[in-house]
Amino acid sequence: MSFVSVRNVWQRYGDRSILERVSVSVEKGEFISIVGASGCGKSTFLRMLLAEERPYKGEIRIEGGETAVEPNRERGVVFQKYSVFPHMTVQENLIAAEGFRTTFGRLHGAARKEAAQRADQMLERIGLSHVAQHYPASLSGGMQQRLAIGQAMAAKPRILLLDEPFGALDPGTRLQMHDFLMELRDETQMTVFMVTHDLEEAFKLGDRVLVFDKPRWDPQDPNLIGATITYDFDVRHGGIPHQDILDQFPSLAMG
Repeated sequence: MSFVSVRNVWQRYGDRSILERVSVSVEKGEFISIVGASGCGKSTFLRMLLAEERPYKGEIRIEGGETAVEPNRERGVVFQKYSVFPHMTVQENLIAAEGFRTTFGRLHGAARKEAAQRADQMLERIGLSHVAQHYPASLSGGMQQRLAIGQAMAAKPRILLLDEPFGALDPGTRLQMHDFLMELRDETQMTVFMVTHDLEEAFKLGDRVLVFDKPRWDPQDPNLIGATITYDFDVRHGGIPHQDILDQFPSLAMG
């Protein structure tokens, strides 16, 4: 049985079809890169994995469990814009993430003290222990994104969802974040889904690269037909080089 099972998923907003006939199986620990032209439903798919949206039709299951009706602690998410709490210190951001796993969303007494110790361990791991008592606004872009990933992981999700997590970073910092993410992934064996417009990044980080696109167009009604997974490249076994994909599907460069 697959760890994540997506079966015949459709999504639409009013009369506009976004996704249709999306099916994919993902094993535990796989890193899935998702690419495609702007507006083809990549972020919508990620939101459905997060359970922030429910499919119009079809189902998404984790290890055969019931379809989630709202976001829960099984899923951690990191967006392009740094998703941290600006009014909390770096350490407090990680403590708050652990609080999400409790009934009332907060930790007190001994539980908070233990969470602070784990937060310090995480900060050491992600290279931010020297700024534990600083606020996010004082950190560089790369440091803020490391904090966002650390915060997501502090909640111990089974799946990490990344929506253009490095798109706002300069090239040097972006490469550093690639190394950082792969180190964490190797240590935790977490299942990762990452949306990116950067084909080189997709093939560098992913075990598989899913291409979302519309299989056909209706010239009378461009919104009639939704996108689906048109290609699923297994990079581990010599998947097609990213430039060849770009040559075959120039619409990907429009992202």
